[in-house]
Amino acid sequence: MCRSGHYHHGGCGCCCGGGFNRRFFTKEEKIAKLENYLKDLKAEMAAVEDKIKRLKEEK
Repeated sequence: MCRSGHYHHGGCGCCCGGGFNRRFFTKEEKIAKLENYLKDLKAEMAAVEDKIKRLKEEK
């Protein structure tokens, strides 16, 4: 997450500073970014499910 609170996988594309950032991406780049984001979301979901399972197993 960048300083402005946005998630940008593969580099921050917002106004955080730090140099020139492209504003327009190819269709293939958009797809790749979304696929990476989906992978991250699935990993986060698995971690949350695991945490819930462990909490339920605690006595």
